[in-house]
Amino acid sequence: MQASQLPTPFYIVYEDRLRSNLELISEVKRRSGADIIMAFKANALWRTFDIIGEYCRNSTASSLNELRLGREFLGGEVHSYCPAYTDESIGEYLEGSSHITFNTVSQYRRFADRVRDYNTQAPAGGRVSPGLRVNPKCSVIETDLYNPALPGSRFGVSAEELHDGLPEGIEGLHFHALCESTSYDLEKVLAAFEEQFGHLLGSVKWVNMGGGHLMTREGYDTEHLIGLLQAFKGRYPHLRVILEPGSAFTWRTGDLVTSVVDTVSNDGIDTAIVDVSFACHMPDTLEMPYQPIITEAAAENTPGAKPWRLGGNSCLSGDYMGPWYFSEPLRPGLRLTLEDMNHYTTVKTTMFNGITHPSIVLCRHDGECEILRQYTYEDYRSRMS
Repeated sequence: MQASQLPTPFYIVYEDRLRSNLELISEVKRRSGADIIMAFKANALWRTFDIIGEYCRNSTASSLNELRLGREFLGGEVHSYCPAYTDESIGEYLEGSSHITFNTVSQYRRFADRVRDYNTQAPAGGRVSPGLRVNPKCSVIETDLYNPALPGSRFGVSAEELHDGLPEGIEGLHFHALCESTSYDLEKVLAAFEEQFGHLLGSVKWVNMGGGHLMTREGYDTEHLIGLLQAFKGRYPHLRVILEPGSAFTWRTGDLVTSVVDTVSNDGIDTAIVDVSFACHMPDTLEMPYQPIITEAAAENTPGAKPWRLGGNSCLSGDYMGPWYFSEPLRPGLRLTLEDMNHYTTVKTTMFNGITHPSIVLCRHDGECEILRQYTYEDYRSRMS
């Protein structure tokens, strides 16, 4: 079946685009010597993991559900980080993780005995390596909602807290201060990290540089990234270096296809009501915020093009975006393609208003489309009590 034959709305993931990203990430990994692992917080479409698993088996988890997903469908190492573990969750984290990062010294001390006891009894090759998240307090992100280095951040340990060294048993350091960032942003953060925590690097086995490395975005300087990582490893040859980008794996690998179902004109503003919701199906567009590209739209300066809003199909007043410009008036039945909707979309959607989710489709390299998931009333009902 071809995409044009499918009823809207649907998310569509393109195998060729996904493989292109994975090949680039694999090349950066090979040349830099760093281990680049997948973060499920950006994308957890496990039915595409057969493709991803050809290039990458290791993953990072911020919840027990992500941990289980990584073990079940990728099967490699799972590097866990959670802002706060509990007495009820720590055991499963230890059993399922290869590496576990603690957000505070107090969290580590609370569970240090559990870690030590687990590793004492673990079978050969089954121990977990504990680490500590640190905060280099280097802010390179403009959007506060996504900035873990803001003053007062709840993430990570400051250098002042470690003036006497690392707690006994800590084997790694983790920092995360990027979001869809450049290699030059990493350079700034890495300099701050080494200045504040460099004296501790001789006593650890690994450094996790977190996520936000958008190496698959057009214009990203991958040569600069490779050079940065090679130089860092040259300074600390004993360290295993880990990156865990989220968006980079699935950047521009999929779209959301929708149809116009009605049009409304008020106060000189034309709005096309579509069969998806920004609030429910593309929440990052309102949170970031950003306006996605629409394939069928025209450039603003196109002669004769007129501005249109798109209105979502929920009852939230702010469920709209725009304007986009179109050379022809929008009308019911017209299909529109909202680009780059395969990262931070399906993992963040809601069922507000009980609106049925778009289907999920995988387009294979030969153009044949496979419906991976169609949502029903039972999906909505099962979310409620």
